[in-house]
Amino acid sequence: MRRFLRPGHDPVRERLKRDLFQFNKTVEHGFPHQPSALGYSPSLRILAIGTRSGAIKLYGAPGVEFMGLHRENNAVTQIHLLPGQCQLVTLLDDNSLHLWSLKVKGGASELQEDESFTLRGPPGAAPSATQITVVLPHSSCELLYLGTESGNVFVVQLPAFRALEDRTISSDAVLQRLPEEARHRRVFEMVEALQEHPRDPNQILIGYSRGLVVIWDLQGSRVLYHFLSSQQLENIWWQRDGRLLVSCHSDGSYCQWPVSSDAQQPEPLRSLVPYGPFPCKAITKILWLTTRQGLPFIIFQGGMPRASYGDRHCISVIHDGQQTAFDFTSRVIDFTVLTEADPAAAFDDPCALVVLAEEELVVIDLQTAGWPPVQLPYLASLHCSAITCSHHVSNIPLKLWERIIAAGSQQNAHFSTMEWPIDGGTSLTPAPPQRDLLLTGHEDGTVRFWDASGVCLRLLYKLSTVRVFLTDTDPNENLSAQGEDEWPPLRKVGSFDPYSDDPRLGIQKIFLCKYSGYLAVAGTAGQVLVLELNDEAAEQAVEQVEADLLQDQEGYRWKGHERLAARSGPVRFEPGFQPFVLVQCQPPAVVTSLALHSEWRLVAFGTSHGFGLFDHQQRRQVFVKCTLHPSDQLALEGPLSRVKSLKKSLRQSFRRMRRSRVSSRKRRPAGPSGEVQEGSAKTERPGLQNMELAPVQRKIEARSAEDSFTGFVRTLYFADTYLRDTKEIQLMHRAPVVGILVLDGHSVPLPEPLEVAHDLSKSPDMQGSHQLLVVSEEQFKVFTLPKVSAKLKLKLTALEGSRVRRVSVAHFGSRRAEDYGEHHLAVLTNLGDIQVVSLPLLKPQVRYSCIRREDVSGIASCVFTKYGQGFYLISPSEFERFSLSTKWLVEPRCLVDSAETKNHRPGNGAGPKKAPSRARNSGTQSDGEEKQPGLVMEHPLLSDERVLKEIQSTLEGDRGSLNWHSRRAAMGCSLSNGGGGGSGLECSCRMCWEGMGGRALAPLPWIPQGPTHALMTWKAPCLGSVWAAGAPRPAQGDLELSLCVLQQSEWLSVQAAR
Repeated sequence: MRRFLRPGHDPVRERLKRDLFQFNKTVEHGFPHQPSALGYSPSLRILAIGTRSGAIKLYGAPGVEFMGLHRENNAVTQIHLLPGQCQLVTLLDDNSLHLWSLKVKGGASELQEDESFTLRGPPGAAPSATQITVVLPHSSCELLYLGTESGNVFVVQLPAFRALEDRTISSDAVLQRLPEEARHRRVFEMVEALQEHPRDPNQILIGYSRGLVVIWDLQGSRVLYHFLSSQQLENIWWQRDGRLLVSCHSDGSYCQWPVSSDAQQPEPLRSLVPYGPFPCKAITKILWLTTRQGLPFIIFQGGMPRASYGDRHCISVIHDGQQTAFDFTSRVIDFTVLTEADPAAAFDDPCALVVLAEEELVVIDLQTAGWPPVQLPYLASLHCSAITCSHHVSNIPLKLWERIIAAGSQQNAHFSTMEWPIDGGTSLTPAPPQRDLLLTGHEDGTVRFWDASGVCLRLLYKLSTVRVFLTDTDPNENLSAQGEDEWPPLRKVGSFDPYSDDPRLGIQKIFLCKYSGYLAVAGTAGQVLVLELNDEAAEQAVEQVEADLLQDQEGYRWKGHERLAARSGPVRFEPGFQPFVLVQCQPPAVVTSLALHSEWRLVAFGTSHGFGLFDHQQRRQVFVKCTLHPSDQLALEGPLSRVKSLKKSLRQSFRRMRRSRVSSRKRRPAGPSGEVQEGSAKTERPGLQNMELAPVQRKIEARSAEDSFTGFVRTLYFADTYLRDTKEIQLMHRAPVVGILVLDGHSVPLPEPLEVAHDLSKSPDMQGSHQLLVVSEEQFKVFTLPKVSAKLKLKLTALEGSRVRRVSVAHFGSRRAEDYGEHHLAVLTNLGDIQVVSLPLLKPQVRYSCIRREDVSGIASCVFTKYGQGFYLISPSEFERFSLSTKWLVEPRCLVDSAETKNHRPGNGAGPKKAPSRARNSGTQSDGEEKQPGLVMEHPLLSDERVLKEIQSTLEGDRGSLNWHSRRAAMGCSLSNGGGGGSGLECSCRMCWEGMGGRALAPLPWIPQGPTHALMTWKAPCLGSVWAAGAPRPAQGDLELSLCVLQQSEWLSVQAAR
């Protein structure tokens, strides 16, 4: 019974667990799912994207990212960033407006929602009377003009969202101020466009869907000019100098209207259908941008010939006799053009076209001849082909890293050399401590290598396996190639391509050895490729070997897909990973497991029929083994035929029903004597007869051979250990095995192949007894080696039907001690929970809720790293990154200044590196982190102006900001004027006010000699906001003196240094 007793509370262990484990969702990598709105701030150089789920995401320079989520899960239809301000307004499809702000807290900016507002009409009014169609933020940043379906323009005051009813521009008021000849037509319906005069903030342009456009004087409440078109208005653009209007219409035409006082109703200077004369689709948006060279850029969306190209998603660019229709593979949501940010500039001088499509973001360089695309540092389209698997490799050697980047740079020759133009904000995130790779396998047979070291997930290199096989598509075919005289002049752009030439090309398993440069890739049709990194292009034949996993057993017939036909002759491969051997499994079933041992030159692979071992150096098969049970006929039918055996399915269903009836009779009470319970207990299997259940565990029921899928090979593992004889372990509960691990004599997991040879790991202890850990879906079991005898086990707590889906070994470092860490198991269950289990005692440490249990694809896509982080798909195009470790945390921390404060910011700078704060949607779960209130001391010398001047003069000399250095802690602070809000960095010393941390000293009768030991701090529960006295002195009484002492036989050194 002792093993079922609950252990007592160990405060030392609990505190150590707080130093090792902490759950955070840190950053979302990839492209936002289902985008619905686009916004851009020329002054902040920040891009904003809204989604149908109510999320808004802001992007600036690489590493500058923000995310916000509306309380309502309504789609974002419009985003408008206020001119020169760190504020934006969003419009949702429920007709509500929301004001968001980037506010500085602790030295970093955070995105927060300030206000929300819904425009209400008079009682009894139709909903369309206040249904907002267009939003115009005024340049004063104090007013919002709201165009509605009723034709009225309402005015709302910011930031309180107060409706100014006396300033409403009603359609009746506009009609009364029109000339008599313009009143007879039904020119009003909804407002389609609102524009502010580029030079005069007292004039706005109102465009109505029926074709009427008026320029309204805000001060005089009168119509200055009106323009009437015969076609339905879609959008309008006001040229920078205010002298020309360009309107686009539903018939695929655009018109130019002069703005002058000579004529009250001028005729258009020019009316043109760019892709006529045949009927064309509407031009939904147009921009007319001036340049110093004189010829403008004309950029518009739509307008393609309806019959032949009506299904294309195009944006056309016309300039200096050159015209190109950029063709996107997904629907265009919106676009913007990056131009001269200064509104007083004489010309627009566009530099880049930014297009938000439904599945990707595309940026076009407009300053380089040919208008090439710009490579994205973030917002990558991860799902350009559907992701089928992923593999993470930590701490890549520098040489391999550089070779991969060099191979990828040769694939990027078609990209522009322009620097990334969206570069607003400043990233405060420290440089990543190591180089990490995330490899994703895709449905089209490609493997993409991503830089996963920091906040931005950046594509480094793309490997294609298509060239090895004969497919219907020529790999050298250029889909974007087009004849010079073809009209319209289409050019395919973007990387999103959801169509696969052959689903058998899909990548299912990836294994990379970072020390040798060998890569193993396995696919859907039983193909296993072994590749080697080569810096030069090569033309070589790929050797083919067949592995018969059935070993010529009779009576089996494969009903699935056929194998891929490989090319027989030499094939030319680009620099990078080049295949040199192909192992084809027979039957050609999906490869379900893969392992590579570069030191032994072996690759192991498994399918639903068995597994094999191949020597890729000698190009020979070592052995194969069939794992099929006589009842595993379904494994031979293939993925397309597993539901065809109706007879067998019905037979199995009746057997389950019969067993459930029998078991329910056994559980039914038979009276007070309990005789039936005793009799039923005697009929249980001997192995489960005397099993005693802990309060939080359930009994694991043994499965019959018919109910289990015994041939399915889920995991393969290489180990250099001791084994007396070849043995086969059969778990009694017959649950699928999902993980295998060998621990050395010190109970440490064995190092990776070649890791010891590269002096990156200690040699394993080969003197003591090794242990074998077998992880099934329902339990963890440890065996001693070489006898393979059971030692201990942990039954998974599964009252809700929990099953292990992913398991990986991770090293968790302490946030206090640099040289202390522990190896544990990170476990993901089918309920979306993540547990950490200790090694080798198999004691549960912590448990966090990470993924929704309904998100089956997210759970299946999860991958752990070696240092307690992980990734999983939250949508087909986005990875959510999370961390279980207190030490390894990758999340955005950045600062964005408004245009007013950008040039005269207080001298705080970025400051020293600070441990990242909790993420915007982190859901941090830390077990009881306590912070005790600090003892803040007051001293009369603080009112002595001579002392304060001495401190100020010292800090303002050659030493600008404070750097706190300690062997065990790092504190970050910066100069500030001590004002109420403060913009300095908060103290990041996690040791302050904790059991082993520093304590504030009692009031001292003296101040230490030298102002480097004097810190000015606000009253706070701990040393959370530390300010140096380097700026103008605040009012007396606002400052208090605090000292921090490290209670670990050393003082926390405080130095004044720039």
